[in-house]
Amino acid sequence: MVFGNIKDIKAYGMLEEQVLMCLKWAKEHDLTGLSAGRHEIDGERLFVNIVEYRTTAAQERFWEAHRDYLDVHLMLTGTEQIDLNFISNMDVKEYQKETDFLPMDGEKKVSVVLEEGDYLVCYPGDGHRTAVAVEKPSDIKKAIFKVQV
Repeated sequence: MVFGNIKDIKAYGMLEEQVLMCLKWAKEHDLTGLSAGRHEIDGERLFVNIVEYRTTAAQERFWEAHRDYLDVHLMLTGTEQIDLNFISNMDVKEYQKETDFLPMDGEKKVSVVLEEGDYLVCYPGDGHRTAVAVEKPSDIKKAIFKVQV
């Protein structure tokens, strides 16, 4: 897991080239103007999903991880808490290859709060629970870059 803000890209020069490519691409494009859905950047190797939803209570959300892609969550508008734990600490369910979805159950180890411009990189070993409300439900718009590993 890596947590940062897009305005500080230079401080994270050690990140993988593909992750830096996501952040640079975000700075060069108006992501808030993109409609919800998938937008291709480099075919299956790199694309971005624009999502819009309302955050809610943690107990109403699910845990997930991925094997084929890492996620770069970039908050465009609103505020969201993302809970995290290593998948080795979780009760892992059956992996769904066709959707690259690894469901799991467990407790959070840490949380991060994403506000406008904040990003969170979730690697394949990082279980994450998104869309958790901070204090009260909030409408958000977020870019989720999918980087093939």
